[in-house]
Amino acid sequence: MDLQLQKIIFGSSALGNLYEIVPETTKHDIVAEWIRCQPNTVIDSAGKYGAGLALENIGRYLKELGVSPKDVLISNKLGWKRTPLTTTEPTFEQGAWFGLEHDAEQCISYDGILECYEQGNTLLGDYNAQLLSVHDPDEYLAAATSESDVAQRYEDILGAYKALGELRVAGKAKGIGVGSKDWTIIKRLFDDGVSLDWVMLANSFTILTHQNEVMDFLAELNAAGVTIINSAVFNAGFLIGGKYFDYQVIDETSHPELFKWRASFNALCADYQITPALACCQFALSPPGVDALALNTSKAARVADNVALVETPVPAEFWQALKDSSLIASGYPYL
Repeated sequence: MDLQLQKIIFGSSALGNLYEIVPETTKHDIVAEWIRCQPNTVIDSAGKYGAGLALENIGRYLKELGVSPKDVLISNKLGWKRTPLTTTEPTFEQGAWFGLEHDAEQCISYDGILECYEQGNTLLGDYNAQLLSVHDPDEYLAAATSESDVAQRYEDILGAYKALGELRVAGKAKGIGVGSKDWTIIKRLFDDGVSLDWVMLANSFTILTHQNEVMDFLAELNAAGVTIINSAVFNAGFLIGGKYFDYQVIDETSHPELFKWRASFNALCADYQITPALACCQFALSPPGVDALALNTSKAARVADNVALVETPVPAEFWQALKDSSLIASGYPYL
């Protein structure tokens, strides 16, 4: 299936109160800016985001703004189901989500994915998710307690894709895919014959981390006609000044090499009057087959800036300077 995506897909974790309680007016304004800045808006969400709060807010604000369902394409990464909150804070990803009134539990299997799909569309209200995937199957496998558990969990994942395939055949999905922080599970599913229309990689291909084996896999996906979406292209914020690196807080004592790389990168960006964010995004889009970036913000004023990050070219001499400074691989072929 040939998916036609915009260069930017708007991530919605802020609408689920990731890391902070985001004011309702801000959430409304973020959605309004998505629609204003990008016709035929594509939104990425998940039942895990605020235990369904992000999905709820997407549906609510799109309706308030009078957006027709035909003018928006929603991706729902399935595998987490909203449940009642019976503890003082949610039991999943403690310390990451704030101000929630519900909990969530992982639900990956044939039946579980169908439950997540139906619940997700209920939360979206007048809108339906048409890009569907299994959310973080790598984490599901990593939680196994034995080899037999690993095997069973992989069968659960395959069952989930059987359900997604049926939804696609029934015309309820324009495309099915996979999102993962560990690209090797995507490759395993691809090699095992799971029919994927698109994949979303997180942290796997950035201006800092771009291993040859990942590039080889991207080329393989492209040759097979699988649409590639790149996400977490700032290594979870670190490359543009954040304290999180691949979703873990780090400091200069424990990871001096990363801070040294970032300081050199920032200095070179300043020399060429290019923002680190623009450099990160344009690099992340450079391999053939990478059609879109998924970008998040918790500030409405930054939505237009994010759109500019995927539309603004960077001069060739800047990339050469990065190679000469060994900040990217000297043999990187696409820039």
